[in-house]
Amino acid sequence: MKIIVFGLWLTLGTYSFCWAQLTQTDTLLADIGVNQLPDLLPSKMLFTQRAVWGSRGLVRNWRPLTIQNRQSELKIRRNMLKIHRFVGLTTLAGMVGQGFLGAKLYRNYSSSLKNSHENMALGINITYTTAALLSLTAPPPMVRRKGFSGVKLHRGLAILHLSGMIATNVLARKISDNPSLKPYHRAAAYTTFAAMTVSVVSLKFK
Repeated sequence: MKIIVFGLWLTLGTYSFCWAQLTQTDTLLADIGVNQLPDLLPSKMLFTQRAVWGSRGLVRNWRPLTIQNRQSELKIRRNMLKIHRFVGLTTLAGMVGQGFLGAKLYRNYSSSLKNSHENMALGINITYTTAALLSLTAPPPMVRRKGFSGVKLHRGLAILHLSGMIATNVLARKISDNPSLKPYHRAAAYTTFAAMTVSVVSLKFK
């Protein structure tokens, strides 16, 4: 009888010890699982992305920050950037046409050419602004890759061609009062076009 009781006690003790160890292991694994969950948002974002898609951004009022929502947001990001590239190419094509019109206008001024040049400029400004907004407000990626890449060059050149766009438009408004600004207007336009061209080509490189 004593042997049976001792056996039961030993079995119960062993079971209790194993259960305690299993519970501790499960708790440890659970902690590891929580700690290894990927960050749903990158640590660095554009202020426009943070305002719209950040943890306290505008869309979080109806789209909580969850893995499922982030997956769908990455699809939204891809679509927005595809449209961004298409609109950017349209803008670049418009700049080519604008260059021809501008050259004709400098050689042989006419009211019709001036109107065409101004209308083309308006169209370019609209498509450029649209492309910029698509890029600035697209959902952020999961992580920002370190090191140099074509995408980072693309973003860096955006500062240059944005400055060029602003300068081109400002100078265009002042030319009628000060024709001596024409060379500077042309230089700003060509610089903007060159920066846009390199920016588009840079996306071909990873």
